[in-house]
Order: sequence, then C-alpha cells, then structure tokens
Amino acid sequence: MFRVNEVLHFDAEKYRVLKLLQDHLVWIKVEDEDEVSFPSLVLQNELEAAIIDETLTRIDDPYEELSYLSPEQGTAAYVKRESNYQLIKPLVSAPDFYDPKVRSHIIQAIIKEKGSTKQTLYRLARRYWQRGQTPNALLPDYKNSGGKGKKRHSSGKKLGRPREYTPGVGAIVDAEVEKLFRIAIDRYVLNEKKRSFPAAHRKFKTLYENYFPDTPESEIPSQWQMMHFFKREYDQVEKIQKQATRIEFNKDIRPLSATANTQVLGPGSRFEIDATIADIYLVSDSDRGNIVGRPTVYLVIDVFSRMIAGFYVGFEDASYVAAMQALAMSMTDKVELCRQFGFEITTDDWPVVGVPDAILADRGELLGYQIESLERNFSVRIENTPPYRGDAKGIVERSFRSLQADFKPYAPGVVQGTTVKKRGGKNYRLDGKITITEFTEIILASILYHNQFHALEKYDRDSDIPSDLPMTPLSLWQWGVQHRTGRLRVVPEDALRVSLLPRTKATFSELGVCVFGVYYTSGEILKEGWLHRSSEVVRPETMDAAYDPRIADCIYLFPKQNTTKYWICNLTQRSRQFAGCSFWDVWQVTEQQKKTLAHSKLEADKKKRELEDLIEKKIKSAISLAPGSDHRSNAEKLSAIGENHRREKEAERQRTGYLPETKKKESAQVIPMTESAEDYSFPDHIDELFDEDD
Repeated sequence: MFRVNEVLHFDAEKYRVLKLLQDHLVWIKVEDEDEVSFPSLVLQNELEAAIIDETLTRIDDPYEELSYLSPEQGTAAYVKRESNYQLIKPLVSAPDFYDPKVRSHIIQAIIKEKGSTKQTLYRLARRYWQRGQTPNALLPDYKNSGGKGKKRHSSGKKLGRPREYTPGVGAIVDAEVEKLFRIAIDRYVLNEKKRSFPAAHRKFKTLYENYFPDTPESEIPSQWQMMHFFKREYDQVEKIQKQATRIEFNKDIRPLSATANTQVLGPGSRFEIDATIADIYLVSDSDRGNIVGRPTVYLVIDVFSRMIAGFYVGFEDASYVAAMQALAMSMTDKVELCRQFGFEITTDDWPVVGVPDAILADRGELLGYQIESLERNFSVRIENTPPYRGDAKGIVERSFRSLQADFKPYAPGVVQGTTVKKRGGKNYRLDGKITITEFTEIILASILYHNQFHALEKYDRDSDIPSDLPMTPLSLWQWGVQHRTGRLRVVPEDALRVSLLPRTKATFSELGVCVFGVYYTSGEILKEGWLHRSSEVVRPETMDAAYDPRIADCIYLFPKQNTTKYWICNLTQRSRQFAGCSFWDVWQVTEQQKKTLAHSKLEADKKKRELEDLIEKKIKSAISLAPGSDHRSNAEKLSAIGENHRREKEAERQRTGYLPETKKKESAQVIPMTESAEDYSFPDHIDELFDEDD
C-alpha cells in the first residue's frame, strides 16, 4: 500500500515514509525544521482510512532534484557530503533509528568517538530523513547562497566591494541609472550593428552626463555595473533575437523544429530547385583567350533520396528561363544528355523520369503565369519559400558546397577572398582556363558520383528504413519506389517542355505572326487565310505563344485557349536575319536598332528644319522677285501656259543636251560566237520574285 520514501499530504502537512513495519510505518514531517522534529510511528490502518476519506494524498517529492546532482570528486560540496554522511551513518543505518532511546544511545557514541555536537548530528539526521534518505540529501544548499539573479537594494550606500585603486567611491545604481542603462543597451548593444560593450558604455557616459551634469568621471556608473545589470535583466534568447535582423534570425539562428524528410512520403514527393553563381571563372569555347566570367548553376534535388534530378550550367542569370531548362532535364530521360558529354549510362543509373508531386523554389523563379500550365496540366504543386529564407531549401543549398568542393582544389580561376591576394599577387580572374563545356562535364561527373556512390552520413532515417540499406541516393530512391508511395508520373516529353517554356502575346498582320518584332508563319496560318492582303480577311489580334529563349527559329502558337495544343511557326523571309540566333540576340539587335533609329530621327529632324527654312527663304525670294501686274488679262495668261511650257522644254533641251565630239575611229574586228557558246545575258528572276509560299 505504502512505499518507502514516498511523500504524503495529510492534515495540511507533508510527510515522508521512512520505513514500513508490520502494522505501522515510520514517517517524518518534510518541511518542519524544528529541533523536535523526529521520526514517529503511525498505524497503517489509520492512513488507509484517511485515503478513503480523501484526507490523505500522495504528492510529488519536493526534493526530487537531489537525485540528479552529482558533484565532482574533490569539490567542497563532494567533501561535505561524504564527511556528513560518514558522521551520521551509524545512526541512519540502525534498524531502530525511530526509537528515541536507541537514537540517543547512538548519538552519544558518535559524540564520544568523533567529537561532534548533538545539535549538528540531529540537524544532519533530520536533513537526511526529510530529503529522501540518500547521501545527496546532505549536500550543502549552495544554490541559496548569494541570491544569484536577484536584485540588491541599497540603503544609501554603494553595494559591492569597495574600490582599491580607482579614485572615488562609485555610483549607486538606482531606478534612474537602470533606466539609462536600459536605454544605452537597447540602443547600442541589442541591435543589428552589434557595437562592443565598452563602446556602448561610453555612449552611456555621455547620456549620464547630460542627465546628471557636473558629475565627476569617477562617480559615473562603471562598465562592470552596466554589465551586471545587462546579465541580470536580459536573458539569452532576448539578446540573440535583438542582435540579429529578423531575416538573419529566421534563416541562420532560430532553432530547427523538424527535418525535410518528415515532410515527404517517398521519391518524387518534393523537388527542391535553387541556383548559385559558381566560384570559378571560365573561358569561351570558341576562343580560350576570352574570359567569359562565372557561370550560373541550377540544381534540382529530390528531398527523400537526395538524388540530383536535373541541373543547368550556363551564363543565364538566375531566372525562370534558366530554371525551366533545369526542370525540363529533371523530368526527362538523361541517357542521351550524358552521351553527348561522353558518359554512357542506363536509365537505371539515373532513374528520375517524370513529374513530382511538388516543387519548392524561390519566389522569383517559379512565381507567375508561366508556371501555371505545369500546375494545371500535370498536377504539380508549386511551393514558394518566404523572402530571404534560403534555409527552407537546405538540402539543395548544401549540395552546392559539395559539388564545388570537388573541383575547387584543382581548377584554375577559382574565386578567392580578394582579387589580388597580396602585393605583386595575381588576379585569380586571369587564371581561368576551363571552358563552359568542360565545366559542364565536371559538374555532370560529380552529379553521377553523388547519385550512385555518395554516402549520406547525416541522413535522418525513418524507422522502417532497413539498417543494412546503403545510404546512397540511388539506393534510397530504389528502396523508396518499392516501399513508399512516392513515384514520379510519366508525361509526354514534348508537352512537358512546351508547358515549361515562357509565354508571351503574339500579334497578327499580313506580314505574319509577330513576337518581339520577329515574324513567323506556318502551314496552319496560311490555311486559315490570315496572311492574305484583303480587307475581307478577319484575323485574331493576339494569341498566346511559347518561345525557347535559346533559339529564335521557331515559336509555339496556341490557337485555342485552355488547351496546350500548339502550332509550330517558323521564321519568314522578312526576319531571315535572325535565323540561328537566340532571343537574347534578337532583343540585343532590336534594342540597338531602336537606338540607331532614335539617333537617325534626331539627325533627320535637324535636317528637316534646315530644309523647311531653305524652302521658306526660296519662296519668299520668289515672291519678292515676281513682276507686278501687267496689261494681260487672266484668260490670256492661262491660254499662254501651253506655249510657255513648249519654249521652256526647248530651252532645257538646249541647255542640258550632250553633243559628243566626233573622231575618226577604226572599225573593230567582229568575232562571231559559235552555237555552243554560253548565254551571258542578264538572268530573269521574275518567276522567283512572284513565287508563292508553299
């Protein structure tokens, strides 16, 4: 019914059970510090009746924390505990310690043998019994010493140790001083600038002198007093939060409550995508002497298996256009891609083919109408991280460091701390020797190694993952496909690529379909009659079109809304200058053309003004030279126009006619051409000029 050392609450008192007898039990008041508080006997039947009457209850041990204390050997607490226990051991280990006569006899023997006092022995024995009958019950209460963390109050005298070397007595820290302490700390210590504490104390001194003028320097509260206030009034969490910006705290400091694996069911549940600027300078493929800068690297990673599903290496900025290429690779077969770079693999070596359930990306890259088709048509959930929260994609962020660590120790042109390390040092940008193609091969080789052989030492396993399963991305992927729900969904590759392409509005005219100033046509458009030059033609004003920024030779026109059916439109002869170019070339050329046209217009306006001034002067001069009124009537003037015209024409012929000088020349020898001679007449292109498009 009852147990030794349990604590009972009875008649508003706490009792500890010390020993169980046949009909009785021995207990002692836990919180009674009087010298007359000793173990006593009580009938168990009475206590059982009190339990039924609900006047006796079991409660938690108030000294339970003593069980967790373990003072180091040799410390003052350890020495006192051992000496105190050895002093009262004969008493507390006696079977009849609860009998006053036996207890008195043992106490007298201890005093006689070890020279202690009766008060000390009874005090230690009571502590031993009241606090759980363990040696730790005899530990000194150092936690009550000094009043740690409690505020001291002064009665007109400075607290603390008197000064020995510094002149003056020192200031008393009262409510006004604490107010100034708090202002200086909040303003100069607990902010993003993170000023040093001595600098903050100097700012406090200025504030204090403005508040209490004519105060001697020696009587201004010291830095130690301000530090004591800081440690007492501000807890650690508050200091950390206030000394970092909200973005820094959420990204780098706040405690982590879960891992990425707890939010996915298996392979293909979620892809993470992110980009970085590689820490290396590359050279051109066509001319190794031209340094082209640092490439952009995109990675798409499956969260469950850590498999790198796709990547992009190029010079596009981190944007939807580059992300689209990485996503398209992540969802399609990679065998042919690897073969282009000299790596022979099978689909089983890189089995990521299909669309995932969700894609986690930054807000800017996959936020907008361009990605909506992927959501609508293929049921892919697009998840966007909050602003400045790169930690939300921790898996792909960590993979960037791993990939770059593979080539950094060996590659030239790697980014260093400074452009020129020391006086006479070399600019690392000039060390670039690797082309973009070679760098892509290096990244691809690192990805293949990571997917097939990299051991994930810190992978947090679920309970159902076998302990003998190799912790490699490929093994986790294969196991997850067999035992978990995550499985990629296969979709038509062409439809997927077109869905991922960026969209724009295309306009129509008799010249063709216009996108970014470039004209396109197709057999379907000709069949609809939208390019015929007739006022009866009815053509749409605009239509959605998808385009691949890497090639401007064709676009994908969507003739109907709410469907992904498309027409492939090719360049017309009017826009033949852009054949083989990218849309970046198109935008650059058209931008330059607009600038040139703007400059030409400025020059044309200037010359137009000069022309108009000249015309006005000539007209004014002509008007001033015109003869006055003569005797002829208006009818006579009009009838003379024909004769005047004839005379002016004759005069013009005499003035402009060319009469060559006649010289006697010998006749040239005429050589007749044979019938087999070639025809050197000017070619006739009439048929080609008016040939209709097929």
